[in-house]
Amino acid sequence: MEKRVLITGNEAIGAGAIAAGCDCYFGYPITPQNELTAYMSRWMPAEGRTFIQAESEISAINMVYGAAATGARAMTSSSSPGISLKQEGISYLAGSELPAVIANVQRGGPGLGNIEPAQSDYFQAVKGGGHGDYHVIVLAPASVQEMYDLTMLAFDLADRWRNPALVLADGQLGQMMEPLIPHKMSRKRNLPPKDWALTGAKNREKRVVKSFYPAIGELEEYNKHLASKYRKIQRRETRAEEYFTEDAEVVLVAFGTVARLCREVVRKARQKGLPVGLLRPVTLWPFPTRRFEKLASRAKAFLVVEMNAGQMVEDVRLATSCRLPVSFYGRMGGGVPEIAEIYRRTRKLLMAVSIKAAS
Repeated sequence: MEKRVLITGNEAIGAGAIAAGCDCYFGYPITPQNELTAYMSRWMPAEGRTFIQAESEISAINMVYGAAATGARAMTSSSSPGISLKQEGISYLAGSELPAVIANVQRGGPGLGNIEPAQSDYFQAVKGGGHGDYHVIVLAPASVQEMYDLTMLAFDLADRWRNPALVLADGQLGQMMEPLIPHKMSRKRNLPPKDWALTGAKNREKRVVKSFYPAIGELEEYNKHLASKYRKIQRRETRAEEYFTEDAEVVLVAFGTVARLCREVVRKARQKGLPVGLLRPVTLWPFPTRRFEKLASRAKAFLVVEMNAGQMVEDVRLATSCRLPVSFYGRMGGGVPEIAEIYRRTRKLLMAVSIKAAS
């Protein structure tokens, strides 16, 4: 029988990072992700690895930059306002093509906001967040098990593409406890050698890690290189989960905690014979556009549900080229959508598309 442990989502991120071979963790406390920093403070030294509580979020992300430049698997974590402080460093990581993992356990905003769960950092995560033309790979777990699994995956994706990877969770996922099956990472991962790492230049030519290209035209060529890499990531690394979408007329779209609620709505609707399904993006960037294009050819409408004022809904509309109605329901500032209300709106939308089809 597989070993199962009862653990919080925040701790599961830490456990996944350690299982993935995280060499260095640099953090700074902020609610609701403090359990992750506390977990790493205990277990990283126990594993003979580096844990440092930095003096600020800005210090932490720059420590990640330095460690990543040596080829170490480096990580930091925070919650929404803290991630904002790290954005300059994340841009530098992307600009220097350094792999690193960042976890954001989102809370309500803007400003100081509150410590309730939210998904209002979607734009920040998938549109770059800091300055310059860059992307980070964004993974959105929906369970404690996925907090573990997707953190492990984030380290591999970061190394494979020499790019920061972000695990985008929320306060509810971070605080909740569920059974977790820990597992070892596969050794057959086909990751490229880190022949760019700064490990000392004795008996070899020096290496340079930088994001500064001052010569005329030099930065534009470098940005073209980055853009080409991002296109490859978009082709190869999209991930999504579909649930009862084969004959669905109304497809719910959600990520993270809200996807769990929508899955229950689909289960309830199917019990009543209603053609409802769920498409859950697992990678928020790259966005699973082709999945939406495919569903748009047979479904009749989408309902996007989020814990924000409407952010992912814009990407859904772009992915479907507005060929189908795309409705939105969201709650903000720590408000969590209720299953009953999602179900009510789903039935209302289903009735509307049925009337339209009959007319």
